[in-house]
Amino acid sequence: MNQFDYIIVGGGAAGLSLAYHLGLAGLGDRRVLLLDQEPKRRNDRTWCFWEIGAGAFEPVVARSWDRLWFYGEDAPAQIEIAPYRYKLIHGSDFYRYMDDWLATQPNITRRYGRVERIDDHADGVSVTVDSQAYTGDWAFSSIYVPEPVPPGYTYWLQHFKGWEITTPTPTFDPTAATFMDFRVEQGNEVRFVYVLPYSERTALVEYTIFSPALADQAFYDAGLKHYISGQLGIASYEIEHVEYGVIPMTDLPFARRPSPHVITTGTAGGMTKASTGYTFQRIQRQSRQIVASLRSTGQPFYPEPSFSRHALLDSVLLNVLDSCRESGKTFFSQLFSRNSHPQVLRFLDEDSSLQEDLAMMTTVNIPIFLSSALDLVGRRAWKAVTTGAHDVREAT
Repeated sequence: MNQFDYIIVGGGAAGLSLAYHLGLAGLGDRRVLLLDQEPKRRNDRTWCFWEIGAGAFEPVVARSWDRLWFYGEDAPAQIEIAPYRYKLIHGSDFYRYMDDWLATQPNITRRYGRVERIDDHADGVSVTVDSQAYTGDWAFSSIYVPEPVPPGYTYWLQHFKGWEITTPTPTFDPTAATFMDFRVEQGNEVRFVYVLPYSERTALVEYTIFSPALADQAFYDAGLKHYISGQLGIASYEIEHVEYGVIPMTDLPFARRPSPHVITTGTAGGMTKASTGYTFQRIQRQSRQIVASLRSTGQPFYPEPSFSRHALLDSVLLNVLDSCRESGKTFFSQLFSRNSHPQVLRFLDEDSSLQEDLAMMTTVNIPIFLSSALDLVGRRAWKAVTTGAHDVREAT
């Protein structure tokens, strides 16, 4: 009873999405074990993403918009994003939907407890949970453990606090969300607010920061109060719900296959976009790739290009921000004011062509980005040289 085909370690967005795609692809006849620390019931997070048409989780999309507001260095701009729609999913709705779906899947077993270890063996893998060992052919782990940052790489955080507020009178336009509002003090960080209106009287207002370190809770609270009263002009409101989150924004290389029978997923597998923090749609893409590989080859490891220009561009942008060569407010203002808005979203989704990418790069500050690119290459080359020298000394 403890032998499975696939063991999914972690029951968040990555683990649940993979289980769902396995079922959609007709691989539900395999025995699947889904492990998590504890049941998820709270509305602990909100996932936002853009998408064309209906996606796999369309039944739990709470709100969507085809018009967005952007407030940068120029005049406020309304962004038309068709054929995309900007979508929102509440964590509690997602978990409830998956609970109901999993109850209809007889080949998926759910267990709760603390994962103590994952061991690879010649013929598969074993996962120990609260001293109980489970074995399988393959394991998929979304457990993220931060690594030390070597020279040439950047480790920032996207951290945010949001208030879902209700006003006594109609205040919001529910047909358009605020994507980025940079009308807040920047410091040497990237700070903006987004507003997701649910109705004329209710909206989620989220204060977001990209930076190397976290802020005190009082800092987010002060920023939200100031923005709601100053920019939104709201004097009276009730806070219905509070959410807080931290997402790594790093160009560190992730071990997608840490051992022969284990593949990492979600943030642990490098699915968080280094330059924006968006993760949900990248998780869906990875889940589809894993399932396609299982169907065609019997193993989950799909081929990846040895070089990714989008990953390189993410690294360069993080270097620009970390070195304070240019502000995030300036970069995103240039990106959205000088390019087609759907094209920018396609670029951020890494669906753009090389020609489109080159054209887009001409709309930002080329000397600054070239300087950061050279700095990046130099740091990584120096790391390679010093690491090689160290390896030689160890060998002798």
